[in-house]
Amino acid sequence: MPLMVEQFMCRSDNFGVLLHDASTGQTAVIDAPEERPILEAVERTGWRPTVILTTHHHPDHVEANLALKERFGLTIIGPKAEAAKIPGIDRTVVDGESFDFSGHPVHVIETPGHTAGHVCYHLPKDGLLFAGDTLFALGCGRLFERGPTDMYRSLKKLAELPLETVVYCGHEYTLSNARFALSVDPTNSALKERAKEIEALRAADKPTLPTTLMAEMSTNPFLRWHDPVIRRNLGMETASDEAIFAEIRKRKDVF
Repeated sequence: MPLMVEQFMCRSDNFGVLLHDASTGQTAVIDAPEERPILEAVERTGWRPTVILTTHHHPDHVEANLALKERFGLTIIGPKAEAAKIPGIDRTVVDGESFDFSGHPVHVIETPGHTAGHVCYHLPKDGLLFAGDTLFALGCGRLFERGPTDMYRSLKKLAELPLETVVYCGHEYTLSNARFALSVDPTNSALKERAKEIEALRAADKPTLPTTLMAEMSTNPFLRWHDPVIRRNLGMETASDEAIFAEIRKRKDVF
């Protein structure tokens, strides 16, 4: 039976996610940005959380950990490299590790860049990726704890997943990301069409996520370091892929 996903807003622009297996009743919370919206989602769905899958240690992703653990007695899983900074953590995971969620394999992909020990959770059987603040729709996370080399390598890992993978990200940043993407890739017809769709969704106060890896590979400049048009627009036709990524990230930081 396919897993069920409930996505909702937390804080000002964080996404909360519940992942539910109806056959067993098991429910995962993907990060815990804020207690109240998560409890409202639990009430709305009737899904009792049994585990939190933490992508990284930033407060807007772990703020509700202890409150949810106290209320539900759930298990908190998170990256080993950031265990000391993740409240209530019970189990640590590392790159390449797999574990079971209610009969569904979960693969851990370490993606340093935004933070030093950030991980993403890939469920290959279900075609789902929970990317936290590594990959956004039309963007990627700011480089707070690691440099562009690490983030480039992290994004390369995600780019190698199946194109049909459905991607859930940590924030609703897509509208501003689209405006930046057009500044470095203004002739991309797929991007221009997607930007119009995003504007309409946000004008209607609707979420722009989830996305798919296929959509990101065709429109997200942070995954398109190989594209000759972007390279020409940057005046870096012969630069390495890593240098192209670093330049795009630098431009986004001041956009």
